[in-house]
Amino acid sequence: MLLLRRAASAAALLVTVLPVTIASPAHAAADAASACPPPASVPLDAEQSRLADARTTALVERGGLGDFVRRFPAALCTTRNPAETGRLLDAWGEALWQASVRRAQGQRPGGDLAPGDDRPLYWARLGMTAALARWQPEFTVDRAALRARFEDASRGLTGNAFRTAPGVRRIFISGFDPFGLDAEIRRANPSGSAALQLNGRRVTLADGSPAEIRAVVLPVRYADFDAGMVERAFTPHLTAGPAAADIITTVSQGYPGIFTLEDWAGRARSADPYPDNARALSGGTRERPVTAPGLGPGPEFIRTTLPADAVTAAVQTPYPVLLNSDVTEIPAGGTAPVDRTDGPTPGSRAVAGGGGGYLSNEVAYRSNRLRAELAPHLPGGHLHTPVLTGLPSDPQALTGPEFERNESAITAEVRAVLEHAAVRR
Repeated sequence: MLLLRRAASAAALLVTVLPVTIASPAHAAADAASACPPPASVPLDAEQSRLADARTTALVERGGLGDFVRRFPAALCTTRNPAETGRLLDAWGEALWQASVRRAQGQRPGGDLAPGDDRPLYWARLGMTAALARWQPEFTVDRAALRARFEDASRGLTGNAFRTAPGVRRIFISGFDPFGLDAEIRRANPSGSAALQLNGRRVTLADGSPAEIRAVVLPVRYADFDAGMVERAFTPHLTAGPAAADIITTVSQGYPGIFTLEDWAGRARSADPYPDNARALSGGTRERPVTAPGLGPGPEFIRTTLPADAVTAAVQTPYPVLLNSDVTEIPAGGTAPVDRTDGPTPGSRAVAGGGGGYLSNEVAYRSNRLRAELAPHLPGGHLHTPVLTGLPSDPQALTGPEFERNESAITAEVRAVLEHAAVRR
């Protein structure tokens, strides 16, 4: 069992189906599966409950990740204590992440969906967390802690280090899961797709110098932000050492037809009644914004330090790239929210940044609050992509040519933005 992580990492690189070696490191998975109690009939959470829609299974299968979901329950039954279970979840999570990255970059065959589609990873992960919830071990486990380990590993937070090389700039970005799935379960998120397609890529910056991109994909869930996932993702890249980045930017889906660099991130949550993927609310509204639990000290608004002028001057096709200086604030001495197009005024309280009062604004605030504390010299900010459109009108059709073209075009332009933003200045 001590070789579990090493075996999984090697398998993720060398096989195209599943890291079979991690399913039975000490005894046969088939024997364990036969001895494992049947899955418990437990209520799933709101996000997992969407797995009842057959289209979610089709997205996993057509993305070539079905074996992860099918074999995971038997793999859980091979573990004999909580420590073994934790190591197995690390290994399977990292293997799922690496398989999804390799698939997105055309290095792992399987399924007929476009390689850059981020939805197979999302739904496979949920299927595996549902199996974890139903698992009945013969020993006591902390399911919340185990799920957190699996979530981190399957989102690129672990086992995803920069390859150190002299003179290579290091770019660290985050994307997001699909969201708004109660309205349209087929939705994807172009920021998550870009993260998968760009993770580990060596690119040439606008000045001809080399750079490497590393990425994570974050959940659209307030609870994970409250538990410090953003800080876990970004802190290693903002402290001295081989993991340190030269530039950071968070990425999320934003407005129709345009990219926006957000000039300001606000400290508040104010998106209710719009829920997250777990159907949870933030507790904050436009009239009564709230501060997220556990958020460290910082100003009401944080301004981007990305080179917005250089980016907007150089990248404008196929989508315009604009600097967005809009904010909503409660002015000093006031009680009502005011919308502004020229940034905040002194002494005001944040209601919303340019990215609103939802998690895209919050990831920008959290990551750049850390940047200002740990590495204030680094460029950092937030990029909103255009809304990904083009799903076929037939609700059973999971993809189509327009959808795939738009997804590819958005990722290509995210890359172009990074190639101009990361130039040493």
